[in-house]
Amino acid sequence: MLARLGFAEPDRAARLLSDPALAGLIDPLDDSFADGPIQALAEVADPDLALLSLVRLMEALRAAANREPETSPLHRDVAALIAELRRPGVGRQRLLAVLGASIALGDHLVCHPEHWRSVADAKPRSVEQRIARIVGKVKNPPDGLSPEDALRVFYRRGLLGITALDLTAPDPLEELPRTAAALADLAQAALEAAYEIARMEAGAAADTVRLAVIAMGKTGGRELNYISDVDVIFVAEPAPGLPEEEAMRVGTTMAARIMTACGKSTPAGTLWPVDAALRPEGKAGPLVRTVASHRHYYERWAKTWEFQALLKARAVAGDREVGEAYLAAVGPMVWEAASRENFVDDVQAMRRRVEAHIPNGEAGRQLKLGPGGLRDIEFSVQLLQLVHGRTDATLHSGTTLDALAALAAGGYVGRDDAAVLGAAYRLLRTLEHRIQLQRLRRTHLIPTSRAELRRLGRALGYRQDPAAGVEQAWRAEARQVRRLHERLFYRPLLNAVARLGTDDVRLTPDAARDRLLALGFRDPAGALRHLEALTEGVSRRAAIQRHLLPVMLGWFAEEIDPDGGLLAFRQVSETLGTTGWYLRLLRDEPQAAEYLARTLARSRFAAEVLRAAPDAVQILGEPGGLAPRSRSDIEHRMRVAAAGRKSVDEAVAAARQIRKIELFRIIVADLNDGLSAVRVGQALADLTDATIAVALDAVVRSEEARRGEPIGTDLLVVGMGRLGGRECGYSSDADVMFVHAPHLGVSETTAQAQALEVIKELRRVLEQPGPDPAIRLDADLRPEGKNGPLVRSLDSYRAYYDRWSSTWEAQALIRARPVAGNDDLAANFIDLIDPIRWPASGLDTTQVREIRRLKARMEAERLPRGGDRRTHFKLGTGGLSDVEWTVQLLQLEHAHNYPTLRTTSTLPALHALGQARLISSADQAILAEAWMRADRTRDAAMLFRGRPVDSIPADAREADGTARILGMPPGSGQELVENYRRQGRHARSVVDRLFYGEADVSDA
Repeated sequence: MLARLGFAEPDRAARLLSDPALAGLIDPLDDSFADGPIQALAEVADPDLALLSLVRLMEALRAAANREPETSPLHRDVAALIAELRRPGVGRQRLLAVLGASIALGDHLVCHPEHWRSVADAKPRSVEQRIARIVGKVKNPPDGLSPEDALRVFYRRGLLGITALDLTAPDPLEELPRTAAALADLAQAALEAAYEIARMEAGAAADTVRLAVIAMGKTGGRELNYISDVDVIFVAEPAPGLPEEEAMRVGTTMAARIMTACGKSTPAGTLWPVDAALRPEGKAGPLVRTVASHRHYYERWAKTWEFQALLKARAVAGDREVGEAYLAAVGPMVWEAASRENFVDDVQAMRRRVEAHIPNGEAGRQLKLGPGGLRDIEFSVQLLQLVHGRTDATLHSGTTLDALAALAAGGYVGRDDAAVLGAAYRLLRTLEHRIQLQRLRRTHLIPTSRAELRRLGRALGYRQDPAAGVEQAWRAEARQVRRLHERLFYRPLLNAVARLGTDDVRLTPDAARDRLLALGFRDPAGALRHLEALTEGVSRRAAIQRHLLPVMLGWFAEEIDPDGGLLAFRQVSETLGTTGWYLRLLRDEPQAAEYLARTLARSRFAAEVLRAAPDAVQILGEPGGLAPRSRSDIEHRMRVAAAGRKSVDEAVAAARQIRKIELFRIIVADLNDGLSAVRVGQALADLTDATIAVALDAVVRSEEARRGEPIGTDLLVVGMGRLGGRECGYSSDADVMFVHAPHLGVSETTAQAQALEVIKELRRVLEQPGPDPAIRLDADLRPEGKNGPLVRSLDSYRAYYDRWSSTWEAQALIRARPVAGNDDLAANFIDLIDPIRWPASGLDTTQVREIRRLKARMEAERLPRGGDRRTHFKLGTGGLSDVEWTVQLLQLEHAHNYPTLRTTSTLPALHALGQARLISSADQAILAEAWMRADRTRDAAMLFRGRPVDSIPADAREADGTARILGMPPGSGQELVENYRRQGRHARSVVDRLFYGEADVSDA
C-alpha cells in the first residue's frame, strides 16, 4: 500500500510509522476512511522525506516538552500538533507539504519545534508586519540569542509561513508573484533589522549619518527567490551640520556591518550574501556615496547595463528620505538610456556577458541563464522598457510580470504573446523555487537524477510519471521562450506596417522607430518602408513574408548592418518573389533563411553578388550547399552551360553565371561556416582557374570558326602571384603570363599573331561587365613587363631567360602554375622554369643583395601617399609582402637542397622551412600567423565594404564590421587595429632578422 501511495522506500516508511515519536498519530481506522496522516503524506512532493522529518519533529517537540514542567505550553504543543495532524485540514496540509519539500526547513523545525504553528497558521502579511516582527526580535532577542541569531531564527520563521502558503496554493504558478513579493518583503525586513544592528553597534556615531539601503535586482523588483544574493546599493548623507567625510566613514562601517549581519555564518546559520557590486565602479568603488556623488557618476560614467540595473532600484531600509532622494536623482536617467550613443552595442555586450557566465556543461539544464531561460525573458522585457519607457510612464515597473502586462496593455507586445511568456516565466520561476527549497541552496539547475526529477514533478502536481512530466513541461516552455525575440520585438513591427487584422499590438510610428533604433537599425524609417513593401496586401507571398520576417529581423539585428541586410533581402525578394521555390525554400528550411539573413547583414559584397545573381539563393537549400566545389566539378558545369551557345560572349556569359553562384557559395561558407584563409584562397583560385579554362576554350573555338581552320599554335595561361599560389582573395586580380607553341609547319610570326588575337579576346570577354565581378588578367609579370610582348612562344621565353632574366624574375616564377591550356605545353614550361626558380646552387651574395635592395625600394616607393604602414595589408609592417619575400628568398637559397620547398604556396613553404630547420618553429609560427592575419583581414574588409581595401579601415564602423566578420564581438574595431599593429611588429622583427640580417639564415 505504501508504494502505491507514492513512498519510494515502503519498508523504511513502515518502520518510521511505528516509531514511538508518532504515538497517538496513527489510527487503525485511517485506512477505512482514507483521510489519515498516511494518506495525507501521499500528496506531498516527497512522502519519504516528509515522514522522516515528521518523526524528527515529533521527537524534538516531545524532548523539549519533557525538559519542561507539565504546565509548560510545550506539553500543550505536543497535543495540539498531534490533533492538527490527525484531522484533515489546511494546517496538516501545510505542515506535511513543508516537511516533504524542504530538508532545510525540516531541520529548522527540528531545532525550533515550537515554530510548527507558523506553518499551520500561516497567513499573508504586509511588509510593515514583517519588519515590525523581525526588528522587534532583534532589538529584544529571546534569552540565549544574540541579535544576529535572532535575525536568523525569526527570518526562517517568516520563511516557514511563506513556504506553507506557496506549497498549498491551488495553483502554484498563479501564486508565484505573491510568493516572490513576500520573499522580497521578508528580505526587506531582514535588511531593516540588520540596519538596526549596525546602528546599535555604532552607538552615538550612528546619528552622524543618514544611511539608506537601496534594493536592486529581484529584491528591488519584489520578485525574489527562496535563496539568492540580495543586491543593494548604499547611499548616505551627513546629518545636518556635520562634516561629510566623517559621515561617510561611519556610513561605510554601518553598511559593511549590514552585509555581515545577513551574510555571516553564526550558530544559528546564515541568511544570504548581501552583494553591493552593482554600485558605481563596482567592487573597486566606495561602498557608500552621497546622492550627489551617485548622480555625478551616472551622468558621466555609467554604462547601459547600470541603467538597466536601476530599473529595479527601490529604497527598502534605513533613512527613507535619503533613499527617495536617490531614486529621484537617478530614476529619470534610466529612461534616457535608450538614446545613448552606444546603446545597441552595450545591449549586445550585456547579452554576451550573460551567455559567457554559463559554466560548461550547464547550458542544457540552466533555468536562469540557458537558452529559453529566465534571463532571456527578463532581459528582453527590460530592453523593451528602456526603449519605450521614455515616453510611457506605465512601463516604469521593476517587476517582470507587471512590466510584461504593461507592455501588452500599451500595445508594445501582443496580449497573447505576453500571456504565453508570462506563463513560461511563472513555470520557470516555480521550478526554480521548488529546486531551491529542498536545501535552501542557490541553484538554477534542473536536476538530472530520476529521484530528484520525480520529487520536482510531484511538487508541481504531476502524479503519472512525474519525472517525465515535469521535464516535458520545462522543455516545452523553454522552446516558447527561445522564440522570444520574434514574439516581443519583431512581430509588433510588422503589425505596425501591415495594417491587417485586429491584433491588439498597436505600435505608433514613433514607437516602431524607437524599437528599430534600439535593435541596431540606423535608418528606422527606411526599414519600416522595406517591411511595408514586403508584407503589404493579402497575397500568399505577403503572408509568407509576414511569417518569415519576425524571425529574420532578429538575425538581421544581431549583425553589423541590419539596414543593408533588410534592403538586400527586399531587393532579392522582389526579384524572386514570383517564383515558386524562393519563399518556399526560406519557409521550409529555417537554416537557409538564417544563412541568407546573416550573410546579407554582414557583407555588402555578398549582397552585391546576390543582387546580380538572386537565383544563387538556391544553394542554401542544397545538401552540402556550403561546401566549395572542386575545380573539376565547376569546370564541367561551366562547359555544359557554355555548350551550344551561338557566340563567344554568350558562352563565356553562361560560364560566368556558374561562377557567380559558386562565388556566392564561397562567401556564404566563409561568413557562416568559418572557412580558413587557406581554404578560401584555394576555392577562389579553383573558381578562377575553371573560368579562365572554359573561356579560353570558347575563344579558341570562336576564333577557329571565324577562320574556318584550327589555329596554328598551342596556348597556355600560367597563373602567377596569388593565383599561382592558390592564395586568391576576394579582390585579387589574376596575375598571369601567356605562352604559346607553334604547330609543326606554322611560322613563328603567324603563330604569334594568332595567339595574340586569342589572348586579347580572352581578356575582353573576362574583363567586360557581367553577372559576376570581372576577372582582370594582369600580365605585368611577363618578361620585360609592360614593354614586352603580351604573349610569347615557349622558345622566346627560353631565349629570354637564358640571356636576360633578372633575379626578381626568378623570384616571380616561384609562384608560376599552369591554370589553363595545353597540358604538354604546361609540362614543357614547368621544365623550362624549374631550374630558374630552384637554382642549383642557390643564390650568391650579389643576388641576395639585389633582392633586398628591391624590397627596400618597394617599401619606400610603392606605399600609397597617406597610407599607414602599420596597417597596410600588403606593404605594411609584418604584412603579406614581408612574409612572402622572406619565404621566397629562403626558397631561392635552399630549394635545391630541400625538394619540399618547391611549392608555389606561402604556408606550405613556411612549413617546409620549419621542417628543414632552416627557421625556428617560433619564427615559422609568427610568420604564418602574420600572413594569415593580413590575408584574412583583407578579405573580411572586402566582404564588409564590398570594394577592395588596402588597409584596415580608418572608419570606426567599417573597422568594427571587419572585426565582426573575423569573429570578434561588436565594438572591437579599435581592438582589431591594435592587435594587427602589435602582431605586425612581432612579424617584422622576424623579417628584419631573416630577410635583412647579415647572419646565415640557418643560424637564425
